[in-house]
Amino acid sequence: MWPTAELHVHLEGTLEPPLIRTLAQRNGLPVPAGIDDRAPYPDLQAFLDVYYANLDVLRTERDFAELTTAYLDRAAAAGVRHAEVFVDPQSHTDRGVPLAAVLNGVLGALDAARDRHGLTTGLIVCFLRHLGPEAAADTLEAVLPWRDRLLGVGLDSAEVGYPPSLFRTVFARAAELGLRRVAHAGEEAGPDYVWEALDVLGAERIDHGNRALEDAELVAVLRERQVPLTVCPLSNLALRTAGPDLADHPLSVMLDEGLLASVHSDDPAYFGGYLDDTLRALAVAGAVPESVLGRLAVNAVRSAFVTDARRTELLDAISAHAAGLGLPDPVRVPA
Repeated sequence: MWPTAELHVHLEGTLEPPLIRTLAQRNGLPVPAGIDDRAPYPDLQAFLDVYYANLDVLRTERDFAELTTAYLDRAAAAGVRHAEVFVDPQSHTDRGVPLAAVLNGVLGALDAARDRHGLTTGLIVCFLRHLGPEAAADTLEAVLPWRDRLLGVGLDSAEVGYPPSLFRTVFARAAELGLRRVAHAGEEAGPDYVWEALDVLGAERIDHGNRALEDAELVAVLRERQVPLTVCPLSNLALRTAGPDLADHPLSVMLDEGLLASVHSDDPAYFGGYLDDTLRALAVAGAVPESVLGRLAVNAVRSAFVTDARRTELLDAISAHAAGLGLPDPVRVPA
């Protein structure tokens, strides 16, 4: 597998059925109904209903550590050398789970992954759109005791009806605190949401962004600024926001347009695969030629919030992998 970075993965979306059953038993809870329900889903909300029901089994610091460890072990096996993971504190604190249990469990597992796999990691705290901007602001203030351990903030959950501009104030506060800023936009909603994420929130990276292609001016801006787009083909297919087949996914158009697009797994426990599975599926479907996989790895590394030194290490690993395969170096081949 190409060494790469994963930048768009929700820890709660890596919760596999066997771990759900284990945690339910340990915490004295019933196994959620529909535990084995998987893609395709009729829409984003139908998926979220299953997703939120299943995460009820996460109750303790140990639970969150085990969830995170399971993902990182799987990611390392998929070639991931750097991971920036999302967590949704509101999904847990609103159920009465202490914030410390969530963050200490996740952060402890991220630290351990450095020793176990040589992975570098970062944690991005996401705000749930449907809970509104005031709840997001409260969440940001609540996580401040962990400020030095956090990489950034993000915006996720149901997109339509919750434009990025609603969260202007909390993102401005995050910027003051020196946190990196990303936002889901242009998955279900149109290119206007991508514009708002960029111009109102100051988002440094757009999660999804597929529908940006509907606006030629926006495409030109994304290309000129080289704004990273973290694209999730399997989830798009599962939620019917792209397709109907992987061969029809707009990723290839993004690359042809010179956009800084990379591929990620989103919620792999629900959408049919982790990062290696996703890349393999794209290649098999003819959506991305094998020769482009190295470019996707380079794009991911160039989109990561890492030091220059770490970025150089990751790009050197990609160059070495290409040399081992007898392929042109994607780090030095023009996009």
